[in-house]
Amino acid sequence: MATRPPLSLKARAVGYLSRREHSRAELARKLAPHAESPEQLDQLLDALERENWLSNQRFADSLVHRRGARYGTARVMQEAKTHKLDSEQLGELQERLRATEADRAREVWRKRFGTPPATPEERAKQIRFMVARGFSRGVVGKIIAGADEMLGEDGEG
Repeated sequence: MATRPPLSLKARAVGYLSRREHSRAELARKLAPHAESPEQLDQLLDALERENWLSNQRFADSLVHRRGARYGTARVMQEAKTHKLDSEQLGELQERLRATEADRAREVWRKRFGTPPATPEERAKQIRFMVARGFSRGVVGKIIAGADEMLGEDGEG
C-alpha cells in the first residue's frame, strides 16, 4: 500500500477554497498546523488574495447566502466577527442583512410556526425561538403581531 506524499500548503488551501469560500483568518487557522512558519503562511495567503482565490468580500457574500435565510442579523454578524473581517466589510454586511431582516424573519416564522400564537405561552415560545435565531425583538414583535393579517393575505388566491 503506497502512501501519498503530503499535500503542499497551497494544495491544502486550494482544496479548502474549492469546497466553499473562507475568510483569510479562517483559512490561516486551518493551515497553520501545516505551515513551516508564520511567514510562509502569510506569503501564501497574500498570493491567494492576489490571484483572487481568497476574498473576504466573497466570503461575506457567501455567509449571507448560507446563513441569511435561517438567521437574523445579530446571529450572522456574531459569526462574521469571528472571521476578522475589516470594519468596512462588517458595516456593509450588517446593512445588507438589516435591509432584508423583516422578510427573512417572516419566512423563518412561517416555516417554523405558520399560525399565530393562541396563548401567551405560545407567543413567548415563538418570540424566544425567533430571538434565539438572531432576529431583533422589534422585527419579531411586528411579525407575530401581524401574523393574522399575513395569513389572511396568503390564504386567499
